[in-house]
Amino acid sequence: MIRIGLAGWGDHDVLYEQGAAARDKLKVYSRYFRTVEVDSSFYAVQSPDQFARWVGDTPPDFTFVIKAYQGMTGHARGSIPYPDAASMFRAFCESIRPVVEAGKLTCVLFQYPPWFDCTRTNVELLRQAKRLMGDLPLALEFRHQSWFTADMREKTLAFMKKEGWVHSICDEPQAGVGSIPTVLQPTDDALTIVRMHGRNAANWNQGGGPNWREVRYLYRYSEFELLEWKAHLTGLQQQTKEICVIFNNNSGGDAAHNALELMRLLGMPTEPLAPRQLDLF
Repeated sequence: MIRIGLAGWGDHDVLYEQGAAARDKLKVYSRYFRTVEVDSSFYAVQSPDQFARWVGDTPPDFTFVIKAYQGMTGHARGSIPYPDAASMFRAFCESIRPVVEAGKLTCVLFQYPPWFDCTRTNVELLRQAKRLMGDLPLALEFRHQSWFTADMREKTLAFMKKEGWVHSICDEPQAGVGSIPTVLQPTDDALTIVRMHGRNAANWNQGGGPNWREVRYLYRYSEFELLEWKAHLTGLQQQTKEICVIFNNNSGGDAAHNALELMRLLGMPTEPLAPRQLDLF
């Protein structure tokens, strides 16, 4: 099974009729895609009621990839509203309980920052995260090249298999130590995540321009690049039961177009885009 979706559902204007209410967008989104990545959970632990509403807004076969809170991955460098790691992880797990109980959780995505390098200390942090999350399915994504150097790649993959981490495979710019190569190797025979970040190398790292955070995901994949990924996904299907592909190239509104295009290339049914009002002025 291959599921294809987007990072978030609120910013993809091409999916919605003009004037669509924010509260209705997930319902509309779920007509196009059967999975979504929840990014708001990265910025703050959401309430269980919020997740329950999202569960209710989606069809029975819809699933969520939920991004781990930034305090859990070391992104938050200031104070966090929890006295210790255990209470923070406990609050997060409680918040997503409605998704788990509904059987709609694909996985929790732990995306670590570019400064999270391959050290013994960080390996222990990964083990701690796995313990504190219990038996929930967890996907792991690195942003530091040290995990996938020639002498560490197989060790990293073996560690992920042993510890029970689902591999989040990345398509992203090759822009120095703060980016990783595309490693087409699952670590779990039940699930693999693929995240399509675009290939905007000029703006990937801090210092790429004053608006680099906004434009780093400004990229539209070509048909040739998507055909490459069609071949990659065919190969991955031989090694893992389910593949969840998330398009994160959101800055220019390209994610929805690319996701629908890949679905068509894979022979998956797609819905026509929402009609747009013609602006003549």
